[in-house]
Amino acid sequence: MQLTPLIAVHMTAAIGAFVIGPFALWARMGSMQRPWLHRAAGYAYVTFMLLAAFTSVFIRDFQLPNLHGFTWIHLLVPVTLISLCVAFRALIRRDFVTHRITMQTLYVSACVIAGGFTLLPSRYLGQLIWHDWLGWL
Repeated sequence: MQLTPLIAVHMTAAIGAFVIGPFALWARMGSMQRPWLHRAAGYAYVTFMLLAAFTSVFIRDFQLPNLHGFTWIHLLVPVTLISLCVAFRALIRRDFVTHRITMQTLYVSACVIAGGFTLLPSRYLGQLIWHDWLGWL
């Protein structure tokens, strides 16, 4: 696998979601709440997550165990889309607890955990970082 424009867009969106997510998630917590920051970062986070989810559908990996090029990490696409629907439905119903829990769970599962798995040496990004850039493996 090589770095294609599609993978570059996906990687940029995923890194953007990873970086902006904490601002969206924790701008409403604590004694100094910033609703404008929460809303602006939230829109950016959702945009990045949607872009990452949609571009990942077109990224296939035939080297890892797969089904027609789709690996187990592709299961996060419907999880992401369903989570965003649940979160926005909760907002419409003014159920802020469900909205918060859903968005925090989505960030941890899709950004932190899945992002960690992409850094494994057997994955493209892990190979690029650990082998090509750092020369450790």
